[in-house]
Amino acid sequence: MNLKDNLNAQPLLNLELLAKQVVEGFISGIHKSPFHGFSAEFAEHKIYNKGESTKHIDWKLFAKTDKLYTKRYEEETNLRCHMILDNSASMYYPETKKLDVNNLNKIGFGVLAIAGLMNILKKQRDAVGLSIYSDAYNYYVSEKSSERHHQMLLAKLTEVVTDKNPAQKTKTYTYLHQIAEKMHRRSLVFLFTDMFQTEEEDIKLFEALQHLKYNKHEVVLFHLLDKEKEHFFNFDDAPKRFVDVETKQEIDLYAENVKEAYQKELTNYLSDIKLKCAQYKIKYVGVDIAKNFASVFNTYMVERQKF
Repeated sequence: MNLKDNLNAQPLLNLELLAKQVVEGFISGIHKSPFHGFSAEFAEHKIYNKGESTKHIDWKLFAKTDKLYTKRYEEETNLRCHMILDNSASMYYPETKKLDVNNLNKIGFGVLAIAGLMNILKKQRDAVGLSIYSDAYNYYVSEKSSERHHQMLLAKLTEVVTDKNPAQKTKTYTYLHQIAEKMHRRSLVFLFTDMFQTEEEDIKLFEALQHLKYNKHEVVLFHLLDKEKEHFFNFDDAPKRFVDVETKQEIDLYAENVKEAYQKELTNYLSDIKLKCAQYKIKYVGVDIAKNFASVFNTYMVERQKF
């Protein structure tokens, strides 16, 4: 059984095993990424920076990779990473009866991406925290690196992904302000959201993200979309009833009749988001939930070097 088959054979409820397999799959294919030379040993090493002491350089790894890495030690915790997950109703699109790596909705992708990052952070003995919000600030726990803490976060993420009655609406900006107030030490902040909100809410959202930046955090926005449907609007030519999962408003139409106008509006919206992220020095990463997790893990590895 290959890795792909093995992943599909596992229930999403076993997040720890799935996260481990997803990360191992990423590492095995890492020669295709900008991190060529990084091996499975990377979890115990960090890239050597000029000016650092040379006494901890791993010369054996240098002989294998022709790159300088320093050994990491058990007491080291150089990074604090806080994961923020949007748990509103729109994140549960598309509807899925069984979640696996080839059939993820946005919340499933977000949960498994976070679990995978937690797996990497655990190996590197870095601290991780978690916030989850919808129509309320559902969950917050500060950054820690213990095994007990890791298992507690996995249990919470499992609870989220099996939720059958997600909240209908959310006010992302409200809870981001609250998160910013709680986080007192410089951290790497990852926000997983589909960015479905009004223009007025967008303005307030970026004000809240700026609050995090003001507090010296590095912020990455992972914009989750089902590109096939939500971006390219690829539906068959039969009449469709589209239902807003948050307002429950309905509209009947032929997708082809509005496809061009829809894509134009979406393109403008995405351009605005990217521009605002650039203005506020927030890293924007568009993520297609039908793809693998490489964009998430590669982003983490790039941002990791800033700490």
